[in-house]
Amino acid sequence: MALDKNGIAKRIAQEVKNGTYVNLGIGIPTLIANYIPDNLDVEFQSENGVLGMGPFPIEREEDADIINAGKQTITTLPGASFFDSAMSFSMIRGQHVDLTVLGAMEVAENGDIANWKIPNKMVKGMGGAMDLVASAENIIVAMMHTNKAGKSKLIKKCSLPLTGIGCVKKVVTNLAVLEITPKGFRLLERAPGVSVETIKEATEGHLIVKGEIKEMNI
Repeated sequence: MALDKNGIAKRIAQEVKNGTYVNLGIGIPTLIANYIPDNLDVEFQSENGVLGMGPFPIEREEDADIINAGKQTITTLPGASFFDSAMSFSMIRGQHVDLTVLGAMEVAENGDIANWKIPNKMVKGMGGAMDLVASAENIIVAMMHTNKAGKSKLIKKCSLPLTGIGCVKKVVTNLAVLEITPKGFRLLERAPGVSVETIKEATEGHLIVKGEIKEMNI
């Protein structure tokens, strides 16, 4: 059974290490903060100037003045701080963010990512994505494996304008966990009940399958 958005976020939460600084992009990545174990010391950063984000607020306890880069209301943890965009991007460009999790419209088998623009469609702007992919050492993409038309989003070469080149390390989709290697997408895990054959059919880029592929532990 393919994962939903929360399932993807829950699986990526397992990649977050103790003592790290993490930036969560707009969309699925913002859900990750909801699934971090209480025993982990993790600092979530948002490029609009927040360090110390917590999970999403429960209904009717939202504060409209406390938002993330996607303009969603958030909570903050004890010790959280607020600052201007100049300082926020100094943190990013200074490589003080250990892990960045982004959504994407396309990821190529060599680690290229396209996530900011579809030609001839209005966009709000590229945000901080280009700075993030150029600065973070570890970049994980959270995305659906195929688009609404059923076409693969894990492809040989991106057709959309690029956000970053050869920067993605790992992709977690509703079907699988994949690692970017010099030879293509290496299948690491499959979603519960999803067959390797289903993943092959949904992946346009070169897919490497070695040995028995374990199910995700969700």
